[in-house]
Amino acid sequence: MVNLPLTDLNIYPASSDDAQMLADIRVESMRPSLEALNRFDPVRARDRFLSTFEENDTFILSLDGEVAGFYVLRTYPEYLYLDHFYIKKQFQEKGIGSIVMKGLKVQASTLKKPIRLIALKESPANAFYLSQGFIFERAEGVDRHYFWALEEY
Repeated sequence: MVNLPLTDLNIYPASSDDAQMLADIRVESMRPSLEALNRFDPVRARDRFLSTFEENDTFILSLDGEVAGFYVLRTYPEYLYLDHFYIKKQFQEKGIGSIVMKGLKVQASTLKKPIRLIALKESPANAFYLSQGFIFERAEGVDRHYFWALEEY
Protein backbone atom coordinates (compact mmCIF):
# COMPACT_ATOMS: atom_id res chain seq x y z
CA MET A 1 0.00 0.00 0.00
CA VAL A 2 1.21 3.49 -0.88
CA ASN A 3 0.32 5.99 1.79
CA LEU A 4 -0.59 9.47 0.61
CA PRO A 5 0.24 12.71 2.31
CA LEU A 6 -3.00 14.12 3.67
CA THR A 7 -2.52 17.22 1.49
CA ASP A 8 -2.90 15.16 -1.72
CA LEU A 9 -6.50 14.23 -0.91
CA ASN A 10 -9.27 16.79 -1.23
CA ILE A 11 -12.61 16.23 0.50
CA TYR A 12 -15.47 18.51 -0.37
CA PRO A 13 -19.27 18.54 0.00
CA ALA A 14 -21.36 17.06 -2.80
CA SER A 15 -24.02 19.01 -4.65
CA SER A 16 -27.31 17.81 -6.07
CA ASP A 17 -25.62 17.76 -9.50
CA ASP A 18 -23.27 15.00 -8.24
CA ALA A 19 -25.99 12.45 -7.42
CA GLN A 20 -25.94 10.52 -10.72
CA MET A 21 -22.13 10.31 -10.80
CA LEU A 22 -22.04 9.07 -7.21
CA ALA A 23 -24.73 6.49 -7.94
CA ASP A 24 -22.50 5.18 -10.77
CA ILE A 25 -19.56 4.88 -8.38
CA ARG A 26 -21.75 2.99 -5.90
CA VAL A 27 -23.00 0.53 -8.53
CA GLU A 28 -19.50 -0.27 -9.78
CA SER A 29 -18.03 -0.47 -6.28
CA MET A 30 -20.71 -2.83 -4.99
CA ARG A 31 -20.88 -4.98 -8.11
CA PRO A 32 -18.33 -7.67 -7.04
CA SER A 33 -19.81 -8.09 -3.54
CA LEU A 34 -23.38 -8.19 -4.82
CA GLU A 35 -22.46 -10.62 -7.59
CA ALA A 36 -20.85 -12.89 -4.98
CA LEU A 37 -24.21 -12.92 -3.20
CA ASN A 38 -26.07 -13.39 -6.49
CA ARG A 39 -27.88 -10.08 -5.80
CA PHE A 40 -26.45 -7.66 -8.34
CA ASP A 41 -29.13 -5.47 -9.87
CA PRO A 42 -27.63 -2.20 -11.17
CA VAL A 43 -31.01 -0.45 -11.40
CA ARG A 44 -31.90 -1.34 -7.81
CA ALA A 45 -28.43 -0.37 -6.54
CA ARG A 46 -28.66 2.99 -8.29
CA ASP A 47 -32.25 3.70 -7.23
CA ARG A 48 -31.55 2.75 -3.63
CA PHE A 49 -28.77 5.33 -3.44
CA LEU A 50 -30.65 8.07 -5.26
CA SER A 51 -33.78 7.62 -3.13
CA THR A 52 -31.83 8.55 0.02
CA PHE A 53 -29.31 10.99 -1.48
CA GLU A 54 -28.81 13.99 0.77
CA GLU A 55 -26.11 16.38 -0.41
CA ASN A 56 -25.53 17.75 3.10
CA ASP A 57 -24.37 14.31 4.31
CA THR A 58 -22.28 13.47 1.21
CA PHE A 59 -18.59 14.20 0.67
CA ILE A 60 -16.54 13.66 -2.47
CA LEU A 61 -12.96 12.43 -2.36
CA SER A 62 -10.68 13.87 -5.03
CA LEU A 63 -7.08 13.02 -5.87
CA ASP A 64 -5.12 15.02 -8.44
CA GLY A 65 -8.35 16.63 -9.64
CA GLU A 66 -10.12 13.33 -10.29
CA VAL A 67 -13.01 11.97 -8.25
CA ALA A 68 -11.63 9.01 -6.32
CA GLY A 69 -14.74 8.12 -4.33
CA PHE A 70 -17.17 9.43 -1.75
CA TYR A 71 -18.76 8.85 1.62
CA VAL A 72 -22.07 9.63 3.25
CA LEU A 73 -22.04 10.35 6.97
CA ARG A 74 -25.41 10.81 8.65
CA THR A 75 -25.71 12.35 12.10
CA TYR A 76 -28.18 10.88 14.56
CA PRO A 77 -28.72 11.85 18.22
CA GLU A 78 -26.79 8.85 19.57
CA TYR A 79 -24.26 8.08 16.80
CA LEU A 80 -22.81 8.86 13.38
CA TYR A 81 -23.80 6.46 10.62
CA LEU A 82 -21.39 5.83 7.75
CA ASP A 83 -24.08 5.01 5.22
CA HIS A 84 -21.83 4.79 2.13
CA PHE A 85 -18.07 4.73 1.62
CA TYR A 86 -16.72 3.87 -1.81
CA ILE A 87 -13.33 4.32 -3.39
CA LYS A 88 -12.94 3.65 -7.10
CA LYS A 89 -10.86 0.56 -7.81
CA GLN A 90 -7.98 2.48 -9.43
CA PHE A 91 -7.63 4.59 -6.25
CA GLN A 92 -7.68 1.72 -3.75
CA GLU A 93 -4.55 0.67 -1.84
CA LYS A 94 -3.26 4.26 -1.73
CA GLY A 95 -4.21 5.02 1.87
CA ILE A 96 -7.31 7.07 1.03
CA GLY A 97 -9.60 4.92 3.18
CA SER A 98 -7.32 5.22 6.20
CA ILE A 99 -7.04 8.99 5.79
CA VAL A 100 -10.82 9.35 5.62
CA MET A 101 -11.38 7.05 8.60
CA LYS A 102 -8.88 9.01 10.68
CA GLY A 103 -10.83 12.20 9.98
CA LEU A 104 -14.16 10.56 10.73
CA LYS A 105 -12.85 9.24 14.04
CA VAL A 106 -11.68 12.73 15.01
CA GLN A 107 -15.13 14.08 14.15
CA ALA A 108 -16.83 11.31 16.16
CA SER A 109 -14.52 11.88 19.12
CA THR A 110 -15.23 15.62 19.08
CA LEU A 111 -18.97 14.93 19.05
CA LYS A 112 -18.57 12.12 21.61
CA LYS A 113 -20.51 9.75 19.38
CA PRO A 114 -19.69 6.28 18.08
CA ILE A 115 -19.63 5.52 14.36
CA ARG A 116 -21.91 2.74 13.09
CA LEU A 117 -21.92 1.10 9.67
CA ILE A 118 -23.00 -1.97 7.74
CA ALA A 119 -20.98 -3.96 5.20
CA LEU A 120 -22.07 -6.83 2.96
CA LYS A 121 -20.77 -10.20 4.16
CA GLU A 122 -18.83 -10.86 0.92
CA SER A 123 -17.26 -7.40 0.79
CA PRO A 124 -13.53 -6.78 1.27
CA ALA A 125 -14.70 -3.76 3.28
CA ASN A 126 -15.17 -6.07 6.28
CA ALA A 127 -11.42 -6.60 6.61
CA PHE A 128 -10.80 -2.88 6.09
CA TYR A 129 -13.19 -1.83 8.86
CA LEU A 130 -11.74 -4.39 11.27
CA SER A 131 -8.24 -3.08 10.46
CA GLN A 132 -9.48 0.42 11.32
CA GLY A 133 -10.54 -0.60 14.82
CA PHE A 134 -14.23 -1.21 14.18
CA ILE A 135 -15.88 -3.91 16.25
CA PHE A 136 -18.10 -6.54 14.67
CA GLU A 137 -21.46 -6.25 16.40
CA ARG A 138 -23.78 -8.70 14.66
CA ALA A 139 -24.75 -10.41 11.43
CA GLU A 140 -28.19 -9.86 9.96
CA GLY A 141 -28.87 -11.70 6.70
CA VAL A 142 -26.17 -10.59 4.24
CA ASP A 143 -25.24 -7.56 6.38
CA ARG A 144 -22.46 -7.25 8.93
CA HIS A 145 -22.93 -4.49 11.53
CA TYR A 146 -19.91 -2.69 12.99
CA PHE A 147 -19.23 0.19 15.37
CA TRP A 148 -16.28 2.27 16.48
CA ALA A 149 -16.11 4.26 19.70
CA LEU A 150 -13.48 5.67 21.99
CA GLU A 151 -13.42 3.94 25.34
CA GLU A 152 -14.06 7.24 27.13
CA TYR A 153 -17.68 7.47 25.91
